[in-house]
Amino acid sequence: MDDGLRVTDRWVVPAAELRERFSRSSGPGGQGVNTADSRVELSYDLANSPTVPDWLRSRALARLANRLVDGVLTIAASEHRAQLANREAARARMTALLREAAAPPPPARRATRPSRGAKERRLADKKRQSQRKRDRRTDGE
Repeated sequence: MDDGLRVTDRWVVPAAELRERFSRSSGPGGQGVNTADSRVELSYDLANSPTVPDWLRSRALARLANRLVDGVLTIAASEHRAQLANREAARARMTALLREAAAPPPPARRATRPSRGAKERRLADKKRQSQRKRDRRTDGE
């Protein structure tokens, strides 16, 4: 657990830049529910991290804008009963989010025109549909 997060081949978030907070999970439990702090909040200051390259920082901040609070990304994990399992789940989700934010943008769409066959099929379908509706009329119009 002491090592950092390997986001990409060239981007590793050191463990010193991650903050973990532990608290009690909500929901039903057993004997230890009132004493075990198994919920984990993992925080990473993306805006001020020295390990993020500037070109990547702007892309990640733009893509994660709705998840950041003052430039800090926070992940909460409480789905497991054990604190260690929640720590691993939070780290996995943080890594996946950062990897998705760091991914290059998709290539721009090249505009294309419909083929002649596609146009003919569309028009034939329109004629078939209008004939079907015409056949359903009872007043003979």
